[in-house]
Amino acid sequence: MVLCFLIHTVCPVSALSAGEIRILYARVFGPETGDGCDFTPEQRRLVQKEKLHVVARQVRSAVALSREASGSLCTEAVLGEEAVALGEADRGVFSLGNAELFPDRSVVLWLGVQSLAFTLVCRPHENLLLAEGALRDIARHCLEELRLLGPGAEVLLKSDRVDTLLHRLLPHGQLLFLNHRFASSLDKEMASYVSK
Repeated sequence: MVLCFLIHTVCPVSALSAGEIRILYARVFGPETGDGCDFTPEQRRLVQKEKLHVVARQVRSAVALSREASGSLCTEAVLGEEAVALGEADRGVFSLGNAELFPDRSVVLWLGVQSLAFTLVCRPHENLLLAEGALRDIARHCLEELRLLGPGAEVLLKSDRVDTLLHRLLPHGQLLFLNHRFASSLDKEMASYVSK
């Protein structure tokens, strides 16, 4: 099961300082955990927000190390070249220890596309190839249909569309095996939904 999905910044963008990260979209799947059962709803929300920021900071560090090792730089996107940007994306996986942020050990898969990162946090027994395929599909739809790399892209205003996409590709946090026919119909469905 997927525990959460994030879209966040990994490079300094015009409105952020060099060390700052902004989580643009976050979706947590599954029931609330028992940690902090004596917290108020507001305190639980703040604890969850801090946990997601810790994951985003670790992903930013992993992306920076990957880019430094490969010698690539964070560049600005050119509208219409989303497929090229996705093909050149950095990707990786790392493990979070037992109860470090989530109740059990978990695995983080990330995809760094220019100044954005798409992140999935999964249970350790999940099929990581399937999870990577789902992450690439989600990133492709977000980049192509929602134009997230374009100037002035407002992910926060498009969160309902990302919710719809996640509902189809990760229903209730479950990874799906997709055949070619279903993937094609999903592409058409998402294209028609986004054009509305």
